[in-house]
Parts: sequence; structure tokens; C-alpha cells
Amino acid sequence: MGLLSLAIWTPIAFGVILLALGRDEQAGAVRWLALVGAVLSFAITVPLYTGFEVGSAAMQFVEKASWIERFNVHYHLGVDGISLWFVLLTAFMTVIVVIAGWEAITSRVNQYMAAFLILSGLMIGVFAALDGILFYVFFEATLIPMYLIIGIWGGPNKIYAAFKFFLYTLLGSLLTLIALIYLYTASNGSFDVLSWHQLPLSSTAQTLLFFAFFAAFAVKVPMWPVHTWLPDVHVEAPTGGSAVLAAIMLKLGAYGFLRFSMPIAPDAAQEWGTFMIVLSLVAVIYVGLVAMVQQDMKKLVAYSSVAHMGFVTLGFFIFNPLGVSGGLVQMIAHGFVSAAMFLSIGVLYDRVHSREIASYGGVVNTMPRFSAFALLFAMANCGLPGTAGFVGEWMVILGAVKFNFWIGLLASTALIFGAAYTLWMFKRVYLGPVANDDVKALKDINAREFLMLALLAVAVLYMGLHPKPFTDVMDPSVVQLLKHVAVSKLPQ
Repeated sequence: MGLLSLAIWTPIAFGVILLALGRDEQAGAVRWLALVGAVLSFAITVPLYTGFEVGSAAMQFVEKASWIERFNVHYHLGVDGISLWFVLLTAFMTVIVVIAGWEAITSRVNQYMAAFLILSGLMIGVFAALDGILFYVFFEATLIPMYLIIGIWGGPNKIYAAFKFFLYTLLGSLLTLIALIYLYTASNGSFDVLSWHQLPLSSTAQTLLFFAFFAAFAVKVPMWPVHTWLPDVHVEAPTGGSAVLAAIMLKLGAYGFLRFSMPIAPDAAQEWGTFMIVLSLVAVIYVGLVAMVQQDMKKLVAYSSVAHMGFVTLGFFIFNPLGVSGGLVQMIAHGFVSAAMFLSIGVLYDRVHSREIASYGGVVNTMPRFSAFALLFAMANCGLPGTAGFVGEWMVILGAVKFNFWIGLLASTALIFGAAYTLWMFKRVYLGPVANDDVKALKDINAREFLMLALLAVAVLYMGLHPKPFTDVMDPSVVQLLKHVAVSKLPQ
């Protein structure tokens, strides 16, 4: 079994074992076994980076075996510079959410931990799949554990939120299945994604395929105006669910644009590029303004995620290396920063059981260590130089200015809005005198919470100060993708 298969199936196997344990009386053993599974799964992904041939745009660690012979479906895996970091990010975040749920989850602990481990393996499968049907199976299967996480351990309106999440994402994906079947027919019976990149397709076919993929990927990102499911889901999801949703699951849609929409339908992608840029700018500006008026911390960060992911799609559809690389860096940075923001809110919620900004004030007086972490993550969310949040946004803005000065200028307003709503929330929650008895009674973070936040803080600072390892891996694959997109695939 290759490294990618181990990265996919190790967490799934641990998840199945945890489901078999079955009783809350064994919760202590369950938590430790889940942590062992998560750490082992992350350790398996590290050789993917250390053994990755930097400077190559080819697929690496490729595995291929026949799966459904009758329809020429293969178990086909591989990673390139575009997908590698998302495999590591997924495994890393799984370790974090296991630590985060250590004390917060007291019922059905085995099912909770199992759901996250299984979800981790399925999401790695999405990033590694090179067969259309295999990709679709992993892509859709991720809905099941997340649906259960929201529906079982969520807030008062958890059933509504879980149903909305499942319905939105499933309906969009049905058009993608039709597109995959069309490509299978057009390629004379192949589900090989890389061979689809070479198919000559008519302008009409490319446009229909582009929007079929758009239906699934835009909802998953989520792009404006199909973003309305995200704030409701974030508000109701448990802290770990919000962290994984923001850090990884939103990236599945953006990744789909790079692996499917742009290389398979390059002429349509360029034709509709302006449309995508407009939607991205609306997300960056309008949704940023919406975030400013939120009173619920989770809802504010949820809208912030929509705005930050608008930067990602903007970077992709300006079709220059700086923009696309910036979009990829922004995806990884947003994974660290958004997860850190949601987990910080979770620390407060576990103590006060309120997400309302008005319920807090002066937290720095009673939780100084925690407030230091919260300040770092808030600055990263603002895009402060030296943090992960700055690098991707700055690259996208530079790429956008190179593409069109006015688009770059509009995109840069997001830095102002992002600073405004993030600092406004930080001021109201953390600064000033102690606001009430609940805040006065707060105890600072314990060793477990310190470890969880420290790991994320290291990631945020390392990426902000030393982004070269990330961009060096990405750049050859980005350049190859853009060369591919620049060549028309219309039949001669």
C-alpha cells in the first residue's frame, strides 16, 4: 500500500475501530486512541512532503489499480504541487480537532472522534483522486460524517442547519455527476481526470461543463450568492465541526476549480472569467460589510470566511501565476487562521456558553495567555504582515493589479474591511474593564488548550515569515496549469 493510500485509509480504519468501542464509559481510552490515530495519520503524510520532488509539475506518489473493470473505473491516486499541501493540512487539522474536543464532548465520544477521523481520510481522498468516479465518491462521502457532526453535536437548530448543509451541497453535485458521465462518453470510456484535460470540446460543451462543475464547487467554496448555508451551519456546528468546515471542506470546492473546471473547459473558463471575478469581488466587499454588523462571533467569522475565499476565486480567474499561487497560499493560510478563530471562540463558549459579543468584555484581564493567542489570530485574520493571513492576500492583490488596476484596488478594500470587523470584535470581547460576573469568573487556558492554540500559532507565524516552502512546491504545477488553460481546446 502506497503512502497516499495509507494517508486515506489509516484515519478511516481508526474511525471504524472507535465506532466498535461504543460506550461512554470507555471515553478516556477512546480519546487517546483517537489522538494516536490522528497523530499517526499526520506522520504518514510528512514523507509526502519530504519525498516530494520540488520543481516538478508531474503527479507524484501515483497509485493505480483496477476498481470497476466493466466501466474502466480505477483506484487512481496522485498528488502534485497544487494538492500536496492540502493533504498535510487535512491531517494536521484532524490532530487539532481531536485535542479541541477532548473535554468539550462528553456524550457519544467514540462516534464524535470516529466521524472526524473518517472525514479526514475522505477529504484526503478528494485531494488525491485522479479518477473521476473515485473523486466523486470521496467528494460526496464527506457530506455524511459532517452531516452527523452537525446534526448530533450541534446547537439548538442543528437539524435545520445539517439539512440545509446537506441539501445545498448535494443538489449542486448532481450536475457534476452528469458532467463526469458526459466526459466519460466523450473520452471513449475513460474516467482518467488527466486525460480529460486533453479532450477537444466544443464551445457549447465547455460552457455546459463549466457551469455543471460550478454548481458543485461554487456552493462548496461558498461563493456569493450561494453562501447563505454557511453562517447557519457554522453557528450550529460544534467547535471542531466549524474548524474543519472552514479549514478544509471549503477548500474542496476551490480545489475543484483548479482540477476540473479550468483545465477541462479552458475556453469557457476564460470566457466566463469576468463573471467569476465579479462574484469574487462581491464576496470580498459586500460580504465583508455584512460581517461588520454581526453580533454573534461565529457568524462574524463565518462571513469573514466567505470574504477570504472570495480572494481565492479572484486569484484563480485572473489567470496569472501570482494570482493562482496567491489563491492557493490563501487557501492554506485561511485553513490555519479560520480554524484558530473558531477554536478561540470555542474556548470562550465552553466557559460562558454564549457566542454573543455583548456577553463579553475585558477578557484580557482574566485570561491573559489566551488573549495573547486571540490577538495573534485576529491580526492574522486582518492580514498583518508576518502572519499567514498576509501572504496569500498580498499575492492575489499584486496579481490583480497586474491584471487590472481597478480590480486590484477593489480587492484591496477587503484588507480594510477585514481589519475593521476583526478589530471591532477583538476590542469588544477582550479589551477594556471586566464587563460582567461571567467574565470575572473566567479561568485562563489549560495545558491542552495551550497546546492546541500554540500549534496553530506556530503554523500561522511560520507560513507568514517563511512562505517559500509552500510556493516552491506549488509554482511548477501552477505554471503548467496556466500554460494548459492558455491553449484552446476547441476542435480544429
